[in-house]
Amino acid sequence: MALARIDRLTYWYPDARRPALAGVELEIDPGLTVVAGPSGGGKSTLLRVFNGLVPHFHGGRLAGTAVVAGLDVARTSTRRLAREVGFVFQDPELQTVRGVVEQEVAFGLENLAVAEAELPGRVEEALEAVGMDGLRGRRVRTLSGGERQRLALAAALALRPRLVALDEPTSQLDPEGSRLLVAVCRELARGGRAVVVAEHRLESLLPGAGRVVLVEAGRVTAFADPRAAAPRLAAAPAIVRLGLALGWSPLPLTPEEAPIPRLRGGEAPPRPRPGPEVWALRAVSVGPAGRAVLEGVDLAGGAGEVVVLMGPNGGGKTTLLRVLAGALRPLAGRVECRPGRVAYLPQNPTVLLHRPTLRDEVRFTLERASDPEPPEVILGRLGLLEVAGHYPRDLSSGQRQRAALAAVLPGSPRLVLLDEPTRGMDGEARVALRDLLVELKDRGTAVVLATHDADLAAEVGDRVVRVGEGVVRDLGHPAVALSAPSELATQIGRLYPGGPVTVEGVLRRLTAPSTPGEAGR
Repeated sequence: MALARIDRLTYWYPDARRPALAGVELEIDPGLTVVAGPSGGGKSTLLRVFNGLVPHFHGGRLAGTAVVAGLDVARTSTRRLAREVGFVFQDPELQTVRGVVEQEVAFGLENLAVAEAELPGRVEEALEAVGMDGLRGRRVRTLSGGERQRLALAAALALRPRLVALDEPTSQLDPEGSRLLVAVCRELARGGRAVVVAEHRLESLLPGAGRVVLVEAGRVTAFADPRAAAPRLAAAPAIVRLGLALGWSPLPLTPEEAPIPRLRGGEAPPRPRPGPEVWALRAVSVGPAGRAVLEGVDLAGGAGEVVVLMGPNGGGKTTLLRVLAGALRPLAGRVECRPGRVAYLPQNPTVLLHRPTLRDEVRFTLERASDPEPPEVILGRLGLLEVAGHYPRDLSSGQRQRAALAAVLPGSPRLVLLDEPTRGMDGEARVALRDLLVELKDRGTAVVLATHDADLAAEVGDRVVRVGEGVVRDLGHPAVALSAPSELATQIGRLYPGGPVTVEGVLRRLTAPSTPGEAGR
């Protein structure tokens, strides 16, 4: 029996020229449904139909019907729908309202008048489900972006909804957090609930999906088999892309399912040494509110070098970037940066966007950098020309991420600091970002990148630095740092200890000329 049914639904946002959703026919059964597709294509709008934010909060025009848990969405209040539908938004920073973790989880229960005696047990159950039971007394403002995402999920699960809708829930999670979230989703699905997850990072979600829903330009296509959907995914996992390139059948969804091809040729030559030192941390101790998260950090980077910071949520990656950006003073030691403009993208890109239009945001940066380049150049590179005249905060999450990048990267910065830059990005936008970073490297810009996107780290990184448990450790070249048995390994790196760690690396080695003595490998 379907928990949600959408019949010939078309929806227009207020004053929109085109519908955000067009003629949608869809049933959601108990189990895990993965929603994929490009940024701005309608994924978030579709999810917001389930809890009534579309149309009750956003307004606009709605044709057709949507029924969730037997309730007609158009005729049912969002307050009533909240008893049946748990929702986690793209921006967890905007979802919290209370100051302490356990208070935040209890907030929805209190609003639904759940008996006071029942609250502690429900809060504990939800926090344990997302692995945050040890953080129940923490101030919300001290949590990392990934921890806030798990907190938002706990608050939704505390309501025990029949349908759970998650919008980009793994975008800021470390590998362990992502595995935990997927395990929670599968457990909910096994328990008879419907779990609908919109996501670009599909590595851990596709193998357990009962159905994949592709949303493109408001049109919806449903696939009962994830393998049938995989060739249509612009952000397909690396193992799927390798399987498609090599014609594997059946198409693997995990490295464990892949036939490991024997490679020819030697390792790729080492990447060129960086230029003169641009930034350095000398015996730095740092942390918020006078409490050291990291101590005695000695780390430096040169011109034309991309240093990638990886490691667990809450480990200190953002803290290091804030110190380099001058937004947080070290508790001890010193920070050294060569003169020149520093471009800084924080975890929440919305805080950067204040101008009336996206074009104005980019023009402002270019004018301050005395750069005559027109805004349209970088907007075109990042696929944002169509929304150049829009108010940036009205864009989708993935478009806002690209908008913030467009606002900080032009003007030949000396140092670029990026915190989770692929958050909310579809495959096309991610490729554009990768190409921009390579271009910045070639122009001599130093880049420090904090990310959980191991594939991006493998594609652009010169060095990988693990930040966590109070320690900063240089793991070296991505071919070593991102291959098995490292916890940070890419899907391809799990196939090949010591590298290669990217799809392109495997394809190069497959076509490379044989070397003497290689036949027995």
